[in-house]
Formats: sequence, C-alpha cells, structure tokens
Amino acid sequence: MFFPEKITNIKPEYQVLEIGPGAHPFHRSDVLLELEYKSEEDKIAQFGHTEKLNSDKKIVFYDGTKFPFADNEFDYVICSHVLEHVPDVQGFITEIFRVSKHGGYFEYPLIYYDYLYNINVHVNFLKFDGKTLKYYKKEKTPLSYFQPVQNLLTHSLKNGYVGFVNEMLPYLMEGFEWSNEFNINEAQSINEVVHADFKIPKLVGKPDSTNMDLIKQVLWNIFKR
Repeated sequence: MFFPEKITNIKPEYQVLEIGPGAHPFHRSDVLLELEYKSEEDKIAQFGHTEKLNSDKKIVFYDGTKFPFADNEFDYVICSHVLEHVPDVQGFITEIFRVSKHGGYFEYPLIYYDYLYNINVHVNFLKFDGKTLKYYKKEKTPLSYFQPVQNLLTHSLKNGYVGFVNEMLPYLMEGFEWSNEFNINEAQSINEVVHADFKIPKLVGKPDSTNMDLIKQVLWNIFKR
C-alpha cells in the first residue's frame, strides 16, 4: 500500500476486512481474505515476490468467486493492489459492497505504470473519477508488442530501482476511500483510464544523483553481457 494516510474513516469499534494483503497486512485489519492458489509458483507470480504472509490475524482462504462472508459482516474493507489482477471487476467489487457496511479503501496502479513495466499478471487498467470506476482490459491494447523493451524496465524494478516510481507516485498509482456504492463501468478506450489533467510540476534542481547512479549501474550490468 502506497497511500495509507488516505485511510481515515476506520472507527475504533469497526471490524475491518483486508483482501489480498500480500506479506504486509494493514495494521488495523482484523480478518484477511486470501485467494487459494493452485501452486506456489502461481502465488509467487501474483505476489511479485517470495515473502510469506506471517500474521496473527485471522486468515480466510477462498476460491476467487463469492466471498465466504455474510452480508454486511464487516464495517470496512481494504482492497489494495488487487483489482488490477481480477478477471471480473464488476462481480468482485459487488461482493465488496455486499460485505461492507460503511465503505472501504481501494488502491491500484494506473495505466502508466503498466505501460512502463507491463506486469504480466495485471489484466486491468483502472481509473476513478469520483463517481464511476472505469476499467479497461489490458488485452485490448497492443502492449504485449513492447514486451522486449519493457523487460529491461521490469528487471530494474525487481532489483530495487524504484526511484522513478517513488518520485512519480501520484501519477502512477491511485487510492481512494469510499463510503457509498459507486458505478463500475467497462471503458471503451484508454482515453477513459488516463489522467484528465496532464500538468506535472517541473523537477526543481537536479535529478537525484543516487537514483541516476543506480540506473547507470543496472544498465551497465545488463549490457556488459
């Protein structure tokens, strides 16, 4: 989770469900809902790392369809970096609406992130305009054509070269809290899942020299072969 400070509506008495917590659940979560993967390799591919979930919180596993909870069983639901993975966005969010009394929090990468790194287990681009969450299937784009280029960037990301992501975080990721159900629509083009405002502040001063040195080093390590 990149924007934990956006979670502000959890009251002390709330029961909180977190979906797909990865290895690091949010501190306020009470119950963790995790997909039951077919194999350890599949789990690592979806997680993006080999870290294990080690928590004293209650962990519930499910098959990826209907959540094994009653209507309104929880007060608040956290769903961070999951929506980009799920085949049925509409059905998945409908289940979240069903089990939550007072809302929750969503967070996911934006289309720009995948155009750089093209994470192969990401299947959706998403964007929220304050009223409607739009999603667009990655398979509808020619993004796979550029995989040979993106492989280098993905390799650098996996090896810890995250300076650019950290500096551009508000433009590469999106997170929002909600208290009322909202519309969920499939976008008809990528125009519906990009920023409406392209004004990005100019970088003041020189780029972070540490980040530049790291970029130079990873390029050298790759191309010296």
